[in-house]
Amino acid sequence: MESPQYKQLRRAYSFDEVAIVPGDITVNPDQTNIDLTIENYTFSLPIIASAMDAVTDVNFAVLVSKMGGLAVLHLEGVQTRYENPGEVLTRIAQASQSEVTGLMQEIYASPIKDNLIGERIQEIKKQGGTCAVSVTPANTKRFVPILAEAGADILFVQSTVTTARHTSKSYRGLIFSELRDMVSMPVAVGNCVSYSACLEIMRTGISAVLVGVGPGAACTTREVLGVGVPQVTATIDCAAARDQYCRETGRYVPIITDGGFRRGGDVCKALAAGADAVMLGSIFAQSKEAPGLGYHWGMAHPHPALPRGTRIKVGTTGTLEHILFGPASVTDGSQNIVGAIRTAMGVCGATTIREMHQAEMVIAPAITTEGKSWQKAQSGS
Repeated sequence: MESPQYKQLRRAYSFDEVAIVPGDITVNPDQTNIDLTIENYTFSLPIIASAMDAVTDVNFAVLVSKMGGLAVLHLEGVQTRYENPGEVLTRIAQASQSEVTGLMQEIYASPIKDNLIGERIQEIKKQGGTCAVSVTPANTKRFVPILAEAGADILFVQSTVTTARHTSKSYRGLIFSELRDMVSMPVAVGNCVSYSACLEIMRTGISAVLVGVGPGAACTTREVLGVGVPQVTATIDCAAARDQYCRETGRYVPIITDGGFRRGGDVCKALAAGADAVMLGSIFAQSKEAPGLGYHWGMAHPHPALPRGTRIKVGTTGTLEHILFGPASVTDGSQNIVGAIRTAMGVCGATTIREMHQAEMVIAPAITTEGKSWQKAQSGS
């Protein structure tokens, strides 16, 4: 007798399991265009610094902006809870592994101060930076008037899993189409990992979608909740939704792959899988300018009842300029990310990121099985 079919599982792929096939023609890397456009804002780099306290503070946001990228300030983190966030970040960095989660739960229990939201935004703007800010859906309606008055440029509405429809008997969820009527600034929404959810979110009129649930270096959502989709598959599925929505409306909504990046090759694979940009956390946390002092932790780590993150030690490997533009002083691909993107596009014959979406990809064995075992052993990782 044949066994009855209850669930059909499909294979999903992470960065380590795929490779990009070189193109039939090549182009000069210096002649590639890697711009990212979110409505009326265009950035010369398709790279966004994540809205995590260990990555983005006011100074880091300004620096990334001046280098051509975008950094997102977490409006529900230590920057808006404390007048002296630097001292708080030092306490987190110096805490032992056994006490850090409890310490974070205590630190993040302090209330958010509305006046600090406006002050942080204005500090970024006064220094000439583009100001992107992140809030959770639960606090969006409360904070929107404050951040709009302070002059924020782009709003990111982020949660572990975001959908266009939320069912609750106790409260009315955030309606993205109504949010679009409330604010004039671009609104990016995330995170999601499926074709259908991404398509529905785009149909609400938002400006960009963040893709990724569970892959981040400091995130334990997949371990705690069992929820998530490997990033290559998630990106491919959401890119398909973007293209379908564009066929329906003529409006192109960029997707931003968020989380799971360790090196430049991962970034290139995300772009080949269909991403218009990437959001980086742990890679940027390794920069000398990052406020985490060599540590990194997820936004869900300090949850009062169910922490879904862990503080990790990433170390400090170089300046932000080294990480973005080189020259690289390490061989693991975590520096000169922009050079990696342009070179990969060049060997694939892609002059734009949209052309890079057409690059062929193949399922590939883990790189350590293809003659790289000595590199693996000597790196100690």
